[in-house]
Amino acid sequence: MREALAHLRRDPALGPLIDQVGPYRLRPVQRSPYEALVRAIAHQQVHGRAAEAILGRFIALFPETAFPEPEAVLSADDTRLRAAGFSGSKILAIRDICLRTLDGTVPTRRRAMRMSDAELIARLTEVRGVGRWTVEMLLMFTLGRPDILPVDDFGVREGYRVLHGLDEQPRPRDLAALAEPWAPWRTYAAWYLWRAAEAARRTGPQSRA
Repeated sequence: MREALAHLRRDPALGPLIDQVGPYRLRPVQRSPYEALVRAIAHQQVHGRAAEAILGRFIALFPETAFPEPEAVLSADDTRLRAAGFSGSKILAIRDICLRTLDGTVPTRRRAMRMSDAELIARLTEVRGVGRWTVEMLLMFTLGRPDILPVDDFGVREGYRVLHGLDEQPRPRDLAALAEPWAPWRTYAAWYLWRAAEAARRTGPQSRA
């Protein structure tokens, strides 16, 4: 972490932000890519508390394990999964995640740790309902990869806008180019940009340039 923050402090805008926010606090959660993807599907287009409630009901359907195994989910009928709160499209996505886990497309955590970021993005975006942003969140929050910048993320782009006093957010392609000097620690930069966006929401419109 010291190496990452020392590198990012060379940026004249990020340095003061790091000092203002304080220590980096992103700690990856030790779970499998399968579980991380199912949880991500539950959270799509749903507020956090509602998603957690749905996940709680889903997990309760399969009391034999801490988190439902793919085989058990595939054997459950749609009526049970809908009762947990999943829409038809999310049920299809979750079933595909289960199938792709069983056929090896979704790797185990141990195998995923040996795969490159690019390889995981290419492989996992083949799964129904899983886009690049979802895989980037898995890389950051599940696998702890240090050099991920989700340029399509609203909060990351808003944080950059706030930090630099811009009238508009940078386009994803432009932000990717602007962030190249932050490599190989762009996950750390993204986390601090999220904090900048959160601070701007708390202070209101006067934070805009």
